[in-house]
Parts: sequence; C-alpha cells; structure tokens
Amino acid sequence: MTDIIDDLTWRGLLAQTTDLGDLRKALADGPVTLYCGFDPTAGSLHVGHLTQALTLARFQRAGHRPIALVGGGTGMIGDPKPNAERSLNPVEAIQGWVAALGRQLSAFLRFTPEGEAQRPTDAVLANNADWLGELTAIGLMRDVGKHFSVNQMLARDTVKSRLDGVGMSYTEFSYVLLQSYDYVELYRRYGCTLQTGGSDQWGNITAGLDLIRRMDANEPHGPAHALTTNLLTKADGTKFGKTESGTVWLDPELTSPYAFYQFWFNSDDRDVSRYLRAFSFRSREEIEELERQTAERPAARAAQRALAEELTTLVHGDQECRNVIAASRALFGQGELAELNPATLGAALAEVPHAELAGPAAGLPSVVDLLAETGLVPSRSAARRAVQEGGAYLNNAKVADIEARVTDEDLLHGRYLVLRRGKRNIGGIILR
Repeated sequence: MTDIIDDLTWRGLLAQTTDLGDLRKALADGPVTLYCGFDPTAGSLHVGHLTQALTLARFQRAGHRPIALVGGGTGMIGDPKPNAERSLNPVEAIQGWVAALGRQLSAFLRFTPEGEAQRPTDAVLANNADWLGELTAIGLMRDVGKHFSVNQMLARDTVKSRLDGVGMSYTEFSYVLLQSYDYVELYRRYGCTLQTGGSDQWGNITAGLDLIRRMDANEPHGPAHALTTNLLTKADGTKFGKTESGTVWLDPELTSPYAFYQFWFNSDDRDVSRYLRAFSFRSREEIEELERQTAERPAARAAQRALAEELTTLVHGDQECRNVIAASRALFGQGELAELNPATLGAALAEVPHAELAGPAAGLPSVVDLLAETGLVPSRSAARRAVQEGGAYLNNAKVADIEARVTDEDLLHGRYLVLRRGKRNIGGIILR
C-alpha cells in the first residue's frame, strides 16, 4: 500500500472528496474497491479520458481493486451537455463501442490473465447494460425515482443552464438516476465503496452516494465515498486534448501513434510539468528532475520527450513508440528514411505541410515546384533561392540543381517524398 491521497494531491489531481479522514482510513485499511465510468459516445477513448483511466491505475498500483465501468446502458442516453441535447446513437454502434473501449482500458489496468487465479487487486470490467437493461420503467420510477427530489434535480448546474437556454428532454433529465443506480449495483455486487471521476461529475457521484444510503440504509459494505480530479486546462486557453486537426484519440486508426507522440512532444513548457504529474507513472524525484531540466534548458524538451515516449508506449506499445522515434529522427536527417515503417512514415508526413498528388514520379513537377506545393516556401522563386543557398533537401539529400526532378528511385515505399527547408522545416509529398 502507498498513500494514494498524498500522491494525487502532489500531482495536482485531487479536487473534491467526501469525508477525507474517513476515506484515508478506508484506504489504509484496504484494499478498497473503486470504480469510474466511461460512456461509449464514440468508438474510442481520447486523451481527455486518460486522467480517469490512469487514476484507476494509480489506485490499483497502490493496492486497491478498480472497476472500469463501460456504460452500455447510460451510453444509450449520454450525460447531458451544458448547451445542447445529445443525438441518440444506434444501438448496434453503441454495442461495438462498448467492446472497443473495454479493449482500450486493458492497456492501463491489470486484469486477471486467462487461466490464472484472480488476485484481490485484479481489475474488473463491467457494463451497466447488464442491470440497466433489466430495469423496468415501473422499477426505475418506484425503486429509484422515489428517492430523488425534483427540486434538487432542477437546481443542478447543467439542468439550469439548459432550462435557461435550449431546454432539456426528460430522457437527459433522468440521466442522473441511471448513473446513481450504477453505484448502488456496484456497491451490492462488488462491495464497491469509492467512485472517482472528473470534478464536473461531482453532482452525479454524490447523488449516487445518497442513493446508496437510501436504498441500503444499513450499508453492509461500509460507507461509500466520492473522489474527483481536477479538469486539465492549457496555458494558452485552448481546450486540452484538441489540436488543429481535431480530437486526439487513443485508437491508432483515428489518431496515428506518430500524431499521438507529437501531441505530447509539442506540449507548451508552461503545461508540461502539470502533464507529467497527471499522466506519468514516474516517481516524484524523476519528475522533479525533468522539471528542473526544462527550466534550465527548455530547448532540449527533456520533459516533453519523456512524457511522449511513456504515454505512446503505454497506449500503443513499445514497438510503435520505437517506430515513431525512428521516424522523428529520420525526418530531420538523423536516420535512414528508407528503413522506416511505411505506415509510420505516411502518418508522419500527414502531420507536416504536405501535398497529395497523382503519380507516377515522371509526371511530378520539379523539386522547386514541390517545395512550393507543400507550402515550405511561399513561392517558386523562394524555392529556387533555397536550392541556390544550399538549404533544400529531398529525402535528406541536399538538392543542388534548381532543375532537379523526382525519379521512381526517389519514392519511399513507392509513394512518399520527404522535403526539407533548412534544418527544421519538414514537408512531404504523398502519391495517391
């Protein structure tokens, strides 16, 4: 056992708890069974889910038993947004997303290996469709709804903001009943006495605590607790987990491992310390050393590199991380481009200024034209100057002739070209 509360506090994660003294005692007397819910609103988790997935993992490493609850039932409705009604997704899609999220969560938590005996801290993967799907309308209203005050429900921030604006359906208004009942079921089935979530979920979580006390007044598994984590923000005011190209997903088909790595590597110096504390499993001493290095030599990006490598390995595996690092080095002339994995190279070029053209090589414009096509230079005349000044490269080889053209031999894996202006400006050509 380690003091998980102190660890979460140092990492800047701890936002709210119910009785902190009682929670500390319960954790010290552990192991405690805890859960966090993940609604399948898409076919993949994104980096915004990492705080909660890794919080469960921290509790497991501290000697407790996590339950990863995938909301096959609550996902049919969706947690109300503050400004608009959610669109209801097809049932078949939600069922597929439930399976996908379950697979992704296995990257963060230790489940019981097939053929082995279950250990006390092995994680549990649960789906609330198992009990919400069996709950009748009469059962929901008679056994659950009677414990909720409409006055309190109307006072919730999300409800008030919606009623003052576009309004809210009865379906979304009732979401809190379903999430609260999840806690009751997990309390009864697994002796789960702690729910975690983002600080924006505090109202839903404490409603679940109240429902346990009302439905199981004798509390056979002891008192239940709540703990929330701070929501991450970015120093520049933009939303965490978003880039110019959109959401950063954990699914490699939606966000390539290369783009995932670059998201963390490009972290602002003002943010990287908070990201390390929130997402890294490194020790306090290791993180503080990386923070010192960043303060003294920010251009070396030691903290960003460490964070990117750790999270890419965790989410995508060691081999994919090595592929990404090799691609990053090769793009800047520190490795052989021809030896790169073609999928990784293609993903890397998709993240830099590039142009997609029809092949073959013989039909492509000159290298000068390609430099301008990618946007590495503002015009053909600027491209010619770059060549004449020795600052233009094709596949890491300096281009000396302003009339140079591409040949089939230049094509990497038959369809890629890497262009560079100077030391740091990378562009690419992808043949369709």
